[in-house]
Amino acid sequence: MNQDPAAATHRPASDRELADIVRQFHTARVLVIGDIILDRYVIGGVQRLSPEAPIPVLRPATQRATLGGAANVAMNIATLGGHAVLIGVIGEDEAGGILRGLVAKAPNLHAALVTIPGRPTTSKTRFMTGSHQLLRLDEETTTPVADQWADALLAQVRSALDDVAVVVLSDYAKGVLCDAVLAEVIAMARLAGRTVIADPKRADFSAYRGASILTPNEHEVRLATRIEADHDAEADRAGRSALDATEGEAVLVTRSAKGLTLVRRDSEAMHLPTRAREVADVSGAGDALVAALAVGLAAGASLPAASMLANANAGISVGKQGTATVSRQELLDSLHLEDLVANDRKVATLEEAGSVVSAWHNRGYKVGFANGCFDLIHPGHVRLLSEARAACDRLIVALNTDASVQRLKGPTRPVQNEMARATVMASLSPVDLVILFDEDTPLQAISALRPDVLIKGSDYTVDQVVGGDLVQGWGGKVVLVTLEEGHSTTGTIRRMTAPG
Repeated sequence: MNQDPAAATHRPASDRELADIVRQFHTARVLVIGDIILDRYVIGGVQRLSPEAPIPVLRPATQRATLGGAANVAMNIATLGGHAVLIGVIGEDEAGGILRGLVAKAPNLHAALVTIPGRPTTSKTRFMTGSHQLLRLDEETTTPVADQWADALLAQVRSALDDVAVVVLSDYAKGVLCDAVLAEVIAMARLAGRTVIADPKRADFSAYRGASILTPNEHEVRLATRIEADHDAEADRAGRSALDATEGEAVLVTRSAKGLTLVRRDSEAMHLPTRAREVADVSGAGDALVAALAVGLAAGASLPAASMLANANAGISVGKQGTATVSRQELLDSLHLEDLVANDRKVATLEEAGSVVSAWHNRGYKVGFANGCFDLIHPGHVRLLSEARAACDRLIVALNTDASVQRLKGPTRPVQNEMARATVMASLSPVDLVILFDEDTPLQAISALRPDVLIKGSDYTVDQVVGGDLVQGWGGKVVLVTLEEGHSTTGTIRRMTAPG
């Protein structure tokens, strides 16, 4: 596994460094093999008890189906921006057809599914009212797959190994990762020099011997090691016992509200507190964690940094209802917010800004939008922002992220990082809201927020302003502000670096 600068200096990676890794997720290629599950939800209202038995009567209003188990891991990898290869089995049934359709719609996800006649597609149907689960119906078999199907699975793994950096074993004890398949996949991956992450369900961790990283939860590690993992010291001890059983590189114990404990050979344990802000549903949180860990490692992160990303991703996942995925942008927004929210409440994610702008529009406020790098704030910027605010009731400023500035201005820019620039911008009185955008232009943000006024400097013409046609199309206008001569960031930097 590659080492990042944070590992070299033995300090935890900052959120800014983690965000830089997330921006490399598109380079990650991960193979996922394991038990594929179809998660179904039947949601409705309950108004009375059945006269036949003391049970509620559910009137279904909506139904939906999502990818679960190993498929949810692969889907999380894809939504994080990585590329996933999913290998598993389904049956010749309705659930299998639905599952194939869901996989086919997923970007960055290639599925090599083995269809076994007579074997049901594993599916879990949850009957719910609001967020309350009334009943879960499981349709499955846990019988190990027969030899001919095991051989078919191994053939798919063999053909995919050359194109991936990490292999995830997503074991839900439904028969896919039987002894023959589990041992052979680990052996093939090790021979190919691939990192293997095993998310275990067996009580005997020695079955995963040879895996690089084991990711048990608190309950699983307690069953396997007979050691409580409630406190940090106990989690460390349980993790080291599990490490002995697998002979691997590391064990990452997931401890719900208590966060994570990363145990590595010849290193002190790293205890990471949870980053969850609120908990709506823990379903699929383990899958979200394993997916981010795998993508992080495949993108070149160190194990500690990838574990921190996994922790952040799981924290977002538990805030969602049902089996849900986390997008790359959501993870980036979360990392940015952890740094920014303490500095100024004006700084928001695009999604949060959308809610604020909607409320402003409902109150009849005219919303303005300005954008730029704003690397070193100078009097020209102050004048532009003051005149921009005069043209509207509320002003949003969209800042290019560091990566976006580098693409536009070159490798020596920005002088100040995005966190510093956002903090300074939020402190200026003409500014009501600050967002960050990673693209070369703010077109996506403009489309999402639908401002009434678009403000740029007079060095542009109206037809050159990005998004100007959109704003004018929904009845807004473009305002060009006269720039104050003699002030520019480039000129300031040139004077600072001039000899003598």
